[in-house]
Amino acid sequence: MNASANPSRPLAHQSVMLVEVLEALNIRLDGFYLDGTFGRGGHSSAILSRLGPEGRLLALDRDPEAIAARSDLDSDTRLERVHAAFGDAGGLLAARGWQGRLNGALLDLGVSSPQLDDPARGFSFRADGPLDMRMDSSTGEPVSAWLNRVSEAEIRECLWTFGEERRARQIAQRICLQREAEPITTTRALAELVGSIVRGEHRIDPATRTFQALRILINDELGQLKRGLAQLVEALAIAGRLVVLSFHSLEDRIVKRFFRELARPLDAEGRSAGSASYRLVYRKSVVAGEEELAGNPRARSARLRALERIA
Repeated sequence: MNASANPSRPLAHQSVMLVEVLEALNIRLDGFYLDGTFGRGGHSSAILSRLGPEGRLLALDRDPEAIAARSDLDSDTRLERVHAAFGDAGGLLAARGWQGRLNGALLDLGVSSPQLDDPARGFSFRADGPLDMRMDSSTGEPVSAWLNRVSEAEIRECLWTFGEERRARQIAQRICLQREAEPITTTRALAELVGSIVRGEHRIDPATRTFQALRILINDELGQLKRGLAQLVEALAIAGRLVVLSFHSLEDRIVKRFFRELARPLDAEGRSAGSASYRLVYRKSVVAGEEELAGNPRARSARLRALERIA
């Protein structure tokens, strides 16, 4: 869900690994497909371009702004857009009679460029804005509220578990000291606090890991991923495929293990238990090519994996 960078203007949305995604989905003209992360419709538009008149696409997104985007697609009767998280996909597919009929599903994980580029959403540590980070601003609490009410231990655990931040303890201590004087309510305030501790120890911006950790926690991203994977594989038709694009190791590790376990069934004692109902489409993750990386540096961390139902 990332985009290319141009310092002279705001980032424009550019779907990552579009060619590879379409190849992995192996789209049928009359198929039933789900795009679990509509974003700004790049992947959905490409899927629609491969579908025939009888094909159908259900597109979900937690972000109401994303669902409202792309008015040019409003007239396409093959497309239905729903404001929902892909962790709830099972019920939505069942309600439409798609259970066991789904020919393909795509999950493009992480935060989108339009979300990053809008300071009011609170995702970016490079622009000042309210410390929010909710993908769906109509529910849950912003990061600022969470940071200013939980214990130091909870903050430390979040930064270490979801950001793999080595300075998690020091950052958590500083946050708790700072909030006694004044609540932390802006992205700039948090980024400067983290920068004063990390001080360029990473090759990336010092605030990257902290912001990633808080975003993952406040949106329950890993929980959504686990629920979505379990529901979508159950909905697949024979020869249907589940394709996932991940952008950091925590996500990719979950996808990798989930796919491998389904493709290699084991009995209660961990031994091989006969034929699998699923197969790995690729033995290893697929990465973006050099041409795409040259125009879209954010694709560098992308990893694509695909699973196919065979029985």
